[in-house]
Amino acid sequence: MGEIIKVGMADLKICSAPDGLTTLGLGSCVGVALRDPLTKVGGLVHVMLPDSKAIHTTQTNLAKFADTGIAELIRRMEEAGARRSRMTAKLAGGATMFAVSKKSEFGLVGVRNAEACRSILAQLHIPVLAESTGENYGRTVIFYPENGEYHIKAVGRDIIVI
Repeated sequence: MGEIIKVGMADLKICSAPDGLTTLGLGSCVGVALRDPLTKVGGLVHVMLPDSKAIHTTQTNLAKFADTGIAELIRRMEEAGARRSRMTAKLAGGATMFAVSKKSEFGLVGVRNAEACRSILAQLHIPVLAESTGENYGRTVIFYPENGEYHIKAVGRDIIVI
């Protein structure tokens, strides 16, 4: 068993087997795990918001947004020897954490994050093999590029592996 590397909020990291990646506190945020099964290079991005173009800011944190975070994760994985044509994805998070109006943009940020991640991955021809998204609870995840297992923990729930 290798090292488990922590990915912070609005952060991304890559690793190679036998190392793994973890991120804590995925509420409305989405943890996008990518893997090249041949090289066993993997990556994890902790996405906070769906679209960098929707917010007028000088924000340069690429990992914060689905569009720029996924692209940057792919770029770094390719630098490490992975090929986009072989990559697969798994998703976790995208919860609705607070009881708010269904018309509220704030209240639906988790749904919008998950939809944006799926859409971007589809545009890039990266299949989503499995996901644990939505609902109303937070998640902590550990991703293992060696075998592609994505372990998802939530308070008061059994650990699931997708």
